[in-house]
Amino acid sequence: MQLKTKLAASVLSALFVISCNKKEIHHEDPLLTNRDTTIVPGDDFFHYANGGWFKKNPIPTSESSNGIFRTIGDTINAQIKSICEKSAANINAVNGSNEQKIGDFYASGMDTVSIEKNGLKPLVATFSKIDAIKNVPELLNTIGYLHTTGAGPAFSFYVGQDDKISSKNALFFGQGGLGLGQRDYYFNTDAETVKIRTEYVKHIQTMMELIGDDAVKAKAAAATVMKLETELAKNSRKLEALRDPNKNYNKMSLAQFKASTPSIAWDLVLPQLGIKNADTLIVGQPEFYTGLDKVVATYSIEDWKTYLKWDVVNSYASYLNSAIEKQNFYFYSTVMNGVKEQKPRWKRIVEQTDGSLGELIGQVYIKEYLPKGSKEKLLEIGNNIREVYADRIKKLDWMSEETKKKALFKLSKIVMKVGYPDKWKDLSSISITRNDFCANVMAVNKWAYEDMIKKYGKPVDRTEWGMFPQTYNAYYNPSNNEICVPACNILVPGFEGRMPDDAILYGIIGGSTFGHEITHGFDDQGSQYDDKGNLKDWWTAEDKVKFNQKTRAIVAQFNKFEPLKGKFVNGDATQGENIADLGGIVMGYEAFKKTKQYKRQEKISGLTPDQRYFLAYGYAWKVQAKDESIARQIMSDVHSPAQFRIIGPLMNIPEFYKAFNVKEGNKMYLPEKDRVVIW
Repeated sequence: MQLKTKLAASVLSALFVISCNKKEIHHEDPLLTNRDTTIVPGDDFFHYANGGWFKKNPIPTSESSNGIFRTIGDTINAQIKSICEKSAANINAVNGSNEQKIGDFYASGMDTVSIEKNGLKPLVATFSKIDAIKNVPELLNTIGYLHTTGAGPAFSFYVGQDDKISSKNALFFGQGGLGLGQRDYYFNTDAETVKIRTEYVKHIQTMMELIGDDAVKAKAAAATVMKLETELAKNSRKLEALRDPNKNYNKMSLAQFKASTPSIAWDLVLPQLGIKNADTLIVGQPEFYTGLDKVVATYSIEDWKTYLKWDVVNSYASYLNSAIEKQNFYFYSTVMNGVKEQKPRWKRIVEQTDGSLGELIGQVYIKEYLPKGSKEKLLEIGNNIREVYADRIKKLDWMSEETKKKALFKLSKIVMKVGYPDKWKDLSSISITRNDFCANVMAVNKWAYEDMIKKYGKPVDRTEWGMFPQTYNAYYNPSNNEICVPACNILVPGFEGRMPDDAILYGIIGGSTFGHEITHGFDDQGSQYDDKGNLKDWWTAEDKVKFNQKTRAIVAQFNKFEPLKGKFVNGDATQGENIADLGGIVMGYEAFKKTKQYKRQEKISGLTPDQRYFLAYGYAWKVQAKDESIARQIMSDVHSPAQFRIIGPLMNIPEFYKAFNVKEGNKMYLPEKDRVVIW
């Protein structure tokens, strides 16, 4: 997610001048240099704010996109690489220490000689277990076992907070088991999706040959997998249908679940999943399990064995020998995302090491790379956003006092997890070796699964974090009524070693981060949870009708956006993120208005405070993606493409119209009566 005489003057005005040791240091102002001033802001603010950067920085052949996330990601990857290499260089690190684990995991991923030598060795025991299946009970045992190893055949399962009793952990069963991820890939008839299905079957065939099948058997196996997965997809819900928390919350007794799926002996599956003494569970999509029951009853054991082998190799392809890894990359990165070549191996292994052992790496990261005062500054911005949010709620003209009181109470109870956790997870039981990369990944996956399972029957630990401090992202958890903003969100490219002005801080960190995540507590999903995180209606009936009218208006706006010819944004599936973007930019702006920079109305680089704020928000979504990646996002992601995360909300903001002289006739102009105001 985004000039000769005139150009020279513009570039000169884009330079900050800072005195340091009596020497002048010139810093480019990215808000100016990122722009494409040949574009009218009111026609396409996304490319106006970012087009200059896009022209200078085309998408690398090893990436599906380029922009602020990639820039910050590269910075963080370089830091993590240093941590990994230092750890790997210490071959005398104490066995079991964090340094040994990080170093050996990274070294094993870089040791391509051992990876090639090991071949399919890490999967041999699992394949043997699948080959030994003789009947349905053994099939079900094996499916349960595979879920504990990092694979995910047939369905999805996890232990998590009960949506209606947020203090308790519950068992969740949902749809899953699809190699293409989303059900629409199996049924849509547009040329691109048909091509993906065709390539998917070819991909499965090639992968089955790479694990030992001859060409004839592999072709038959691919057809079997596609047929079985299509049956699972038939009973799967569409992306937008998964967004209703009430319709996807179906609590039932184990006896009821068993009665609805007579072909599946859950008494065999649950112990394999590590679950004992289960009484109730929550089924997201009951019709999926009715369909799964029929697939278990009608498909042969041999068909299921073929499917399970495919699921296992598909789950671990990235950690195996070069031929399998490259074939996996070809389909999932080239075919589905338009990426032409792999990232350098060090970058792939750095990202995997961080993904697997990020809890350990984070402890080093905050000591060695986190700028001083980061946590405090983030908290300051977050608290300011919460304060203006309360002011906005109090002034809403569409909400009754009764509902306002409950909304304000919920807002006051939002927990802010900022920077890094106060306590770290205990990974001491994980054994990492230096010569088996895939086995190391399996060991971490096994630990993560067991860590999840042991929560069943225990009270929810509300202090637990779901992200690492070095993860450039954030989240809102409705069941905890909390937001989490990791430490590295303080980073702003172009301002290394210095603090950006408040317009930038509040546009990026305030609006697109804190404001966005807090608004998730009041979007179409989050608004259905109370202050304690329970799925419970706290609205008056009249206010709920008004709120739903406003959210439908957001859906209608985004349904009109066409990122690719003939492909439109799914307004229903993306509405939660679109509501959060709109709320975030409003709250960030309201908080920015309280700063000295705004009150003084001082210009920086010739830009007014309002212009800098909205350009900073545009900077937050400076992401340019390949067409294939955008097409996949439309099919499978609840986030709108970056272009419309800027254009969409700004079309509803009157201050934006004033700051950039947006008038009737401009492409982004909306009549005042059509602009949406929610929070």
